[in-house]
Amino acid sequence: MGAQEDASYMRMAIDASSAALRAGNMPYGAVLVSADGGLVHVAQNNQVTSGDCTGHAETVLIREVCAAHGADKLAGATVYASGEPCAMCAGALFWARVARVVFGASNESIMAIGGPPTLALNTAVVLATGSHPIQVEGPLLEDEAVAVLRARS
Repeated sequence: MGAQEDASYMRMAIDASSAALRAGNMPYGAVLVSADGGLVHVAQNNQVTSGDCTGHAETVLIREVCAAHGADKLAGATVYASGEPCAMCAGALFWARVARVVFGASNESIMAIGGPPTLALNTAVVLATGSHPIQVEGPLLEDEAVAVLRARS
């Protein structure tokens, strides 16, 4: 993906984070782009509305894609996350066999603004322990992603 496509998909994830906030959930969104570059799915955090504490945007994305398209759709794909994935989500992305993760707001920025609770272990550190490589990039459009997190207050 090029920089322009990355920015476009990240803005979709940030828009999904705004939708999550409006729905009463934590402000996080995620987008899946297939290995061949096509938009597959957009998801948002649903912890509050679903009553599922694991309803982070990335895990919701994986579950919904698996249900609609099958797990093979995740292999080699790119996930755009409005906030840096926590250790749980990084693990889920590993097991989903995605090839690339791009995040908006870094854990450091989320903690600096007093954002929602986070496991302060960087995604790249978690994924570096895996048996297959996953490219991690970010922050991207961090100011835009952080603005939604600030709106939560």
